[in-house]
Amino acid sequence: MTLIKSISGIRGTIGGRPGEGLSPLDIVKFTAAFATLLNPKNKSTIVVGRDARVSGKMVSDLVTATLTGMGLNVVDLGPSTTPTVEMAVISLNAAGGVIISASHNPWQWNALKLLNEKGEFLDGKTGEKLLEIAEKEDFNFSEVEKLGNITYDNTQIKKHIDKILELSYVNCEAIRKAGFRVAVDAVNSTGGIAIPMLLKALGVEIIFELYCEPTGIFPHNPEPLPEHLTEISRLVVQKEAHVGFVVDPDVDRLAIICEDGSMFGEEYTLVAVADYVMSFKKGNTVSNLSSTRALRDITEKAGGFYAAAAVGEVNVVAKMKETNAIIGGEGNGGVILPELHYGRDALAGIALFLSQLAVTGHSCTSLRKTYPSYFISKNKIQLSPEMNVDLILSQIAEKYNNHQVTTIDGVKIEFDKDWVHLRKSNTEPIIRIYSESKTESSAIELANQIINDIRSFINQR
Repeated sequence: MTLIKSISGIRGTIGGRPGEGLSPLDIVKFTAAFATLLNPKNKSTIVVGRDARVSGKMVSDLVTATLTGMGLNVVDLGPSTTPTVEMAVISLNAAGGVIISASHNPWQWNALKLLNEKGEFLDGKTGEKLLEIAEKEDFNFSEVEKLGNITYDNTQIKKHIDKILELSYVNCEAIRKAGFRVAVDAVNSTGGIAIPMLLKALGVEIIFELYCEPTGIFPHNPEPLPEHLTEISRLVVQKEAHVGFVVDPDVDRLAIICEDGSMFGEEYTLVAVADYVMSFKKGNTVSNLSSTRALRDITEKAGGFYAAAAVGEVNVVAKMKETNAIIGGEGNGGVILPELHYGRDALAGIALFLSQLAVTGHSCTSLRKTYPSYFISKNKIQLSPEMNVDLILSQIAEKYNNHQVTTIDGVKIEFDKDWVHLRKSNTEPIIRIYSESKTESSAIELANQIINDIRSFINQR
């Protein structure tokens, strides 16, 4: 059993003893702490939605009952998507939201992802306060006459889609005329509800659905990485589809399959969509330090300014606001369009990408060839528990101080257009090493260079 309490929420495997797995007692305690932290007025509204995990209804019932027990009203969206819940918090003028989803974790997991009144994830300082309240159980439940109420709303996915269709960048007429054949893998979660609905609204008539029944039984690892997407890759080729779309269980990450079954590359989901948006207006972009340089290249080519943020959606959003970015996100297939809302949104990504194909006349493979090609190698080095990881990172930064070094999140070193990013784990003595270069071999070579440096510093101790 596993239970992870962090500033962004609570996540764990279902079952086990309290404090060891995601037990009902832990769910109630953390939800009550969240309600206390918000400190809303009596009978304020909280929006709750969930992905299709088998445990989702059980967790949702506990969350909604706890919130009403704290004197708050709840709007229960039922099976929904993370971006839909985020948008509903705003449109319903709610005091906050709870998304019940463990994102790309296996089906045995679940989590509470917590939103403020802006429909955005809690920042670090707020999250730390939440952990403190939960640890001390510093909350009070309401007396009977002040209990909240639950209402149910299954219209928010459609309203989310309607808002996407209103975007000036989304061209339904061009999509309809293109006659796209589209394959979808929704890993048996709520993307199976939302994506076909979106595609039909966009004018796509031929849809090949793979794992679109929201049973919560994931047929493969739900993280949308190439090694998990072999079935949809074959389906795209067999059905002669123009494109395939894959989402994670809560529909905030988007992977794209080209017409020949190859991967468009989840790093390039944001690159392509940002390129399309910048074809309409000049503006700035943001991604995290571990995302491909290609976004910076196309942004500067379009006359905009690119900025890098620390890893984590909340950090990317903060940097986007600081730089007034028109689009941003993360290299894991997460697209954030502030014009819609400040959250990763796979539905928006699909609408923009299909519009781009329709307007430009590109195929997926030909569009991908228009962007700078980079390769990211992901590695890690295991250290012994007594090692001072921060000292090792500072030694690396010092050795390469004649290069551009960024230390807002670990250490990132830029070598012209190549880079390497080192981040320590918060839970174990590991340094994760991400490197990017023009080829796979040179990216691996760069990572190995840094790994050898780390080993050298260790041997000197």
